[in-house]
Amino acid sequence: MSVAGLLLVLVAAVVVAGFAKRLGFQVPLVLVTVGAAASFVPGVPTLVIPPDVILGVVLPPLLYSAALDYSFNTFQRNIRSILRLGIGMVIVTAVAVGVFANWLVPELTLGAALVLGAVVAPPDAVAAVSVGRRLGLPERMMAILKGESLVNDAAALTLFTLSVAAVTGTRISIDSPILYFGYEIVGGVGVGLVLARIVRAVRARISDSALETVLGLILPFVAYLAAEEIHASGVLAVVAAGFVLGRNAGDESVSTRIQERSVWPTIDLVLETFVFAYIGLQFKTVIDTVRADGLPVHHVFGYGFAVLALVILIRPAWIFLNAARRRVVSRFTGRAREALTWRQNLVISWAGMRGVVTLAAAAGVPLAVQSGEPFPGRGVIQAVAFTVAVGTLLIQGSTLSTLIRFLDVADPDEELRDAEQVAVARRISKEAAEGVLADMLRNQPDGVRDSDVAELVERVRRSTQARLAAEHADDVGEHESEALRLGAQFNRLRGDVLKAQRRALIEARDGGELDDEVLRRILAELDLEEAAAEARIRRQRW
Repeated sequence: MSVAGLLLVLVAAVVVAGFAKRLGFQVPLVLVTVGAAASFVPGVPTLVIPPDVILGVVLPPLLYSAALDYSFNTFQRNIRSILRLGIGMVIVTAVAVGVFANWLVPELTLGAALVLGAVVAPPDAVAAVSVGRRLGLPERMMAILKGESLVNDAAALTLFTLSVAAVTGTRISIDSPILYFGYEIVGGVGVGLVLARIVRAVRARISDSALETVLGLILPFVAYLAAEEIHASGVLAVVAAGFVLGRNAGDESVSTRIQERSVWPTIDLVLETFVFAYIGLQFKTVIDTVRADGLPVHHVFGYGFAVLALVILIRPAWIFLNAARRRVVSRFTGRAREALTWRQNLVISWAGMRGVVTLAAAAGVPLAVQSGEPFPGRGVIQAVAFTVAVGTLLIQGSTLSTLIRFLDVADPDEELRDAEQVAVARRISKEAAEGVLADMLRNQPDGVRDSDVAELVERVRRSTQARLAAEHADDVGEHESEALRLGAQFNRLRGDVLKAQRRALIEARDGGELDDEVLRRILAELDLEEAAAEARIRRQRW
């Protein structure tokens, strides 16, 4: 497809998404449905994008943006649940689907069936997270779903590489699957950490917010491609880089942080809109591929519905079996672990929608094996993968919001915990500000009267407490002329207070006293105030 055609599809998808939001419909479902219908309209060009382009261009920014906004502390707290879903369930799904498909589908050898299992194994949390955010799912459930989406693609793509190599007879860099999997993890994370630290060092030495933002934009692509170049996990490289830059979000300039808070949500919206439209537009292409292979379309899609049912059932079975196992272990060990309720587990069980990684992997199945023979059942793999991706979106995606409302999974203690964390952040900010103001009173600047310093400190204190720097700074009443004379000193002192508050909050986060989620909210407020203070300083210099 031409670039013009690609842009036309993107514009149409954004328009459809806008109307869907306005009407209160779920955007992913509408885009998939409209895209599937549009694929049969005469004159609509076939949208074919190489799988390496999807994985190398679409996936990295989505993963990076999610990692930037995801707390590494939260990831550590929920690491067991995340790994059980992101790795354990992916492996179980791939094996179960492989064995079942090998028994069900005559065109698939066991190796090809395992390829299919790896293709349909990783859920895509985009739709689930958007629904959960809108309906107010508890933070722990959201953390598990987002954390799972950051690691499951790496596990599934590694299984895909191993199973394709076994079928085609090609050699991989490491013969042992376990060692290969370990290399993928260590190599990918290592590449991401190194590149993220390089970007941090460069950002610390430049003062151009546009250039800093550009460095952040290209980092996920460089991390993914660099890791893939050494046959490590590009997915984990992107996630590791996002964690590092997200955790050190206070290092950049204020304007850079404000820019990135606007840039990444926009990129996410564009890519997610395109992804769901792309999934729908593959409908006719998949049917044509099956017919070209000489296979009966209704039989192949029948296989797809059978695999779809299995994929939907595996997730709740895995989750509830693990929940029962944890209860038994806790009873024997006497150590009670904080666990999700059965209602919360049921919601997570139903949040197993597949997405663009499934379609990209299916399209990446080789045409032939090393001997030159066609890859066994390639058309069936693509048709079944499409059926599973669209089926989970339509079945689970359309009912997830109803299930959440019906089960009432809200955590009554979560709002209290959040309020407590905000109170801690406010206390730390206040203490940091008072420290700077006390230092100002002890070390008064030359040429300024004691009464002026006292008034200046009081004005900054009011500004800090009220979070209304501009209003308090300008509300000087009859002392306006004197206040203007001290305006530059006020802005410098206010800037020092904001920097001290930021440092104190980050130190509290690093010490485990403050959660990342609350820290980011408070830092966003401080950034807006600091940006306003810097703008006033610039005006005074002019």
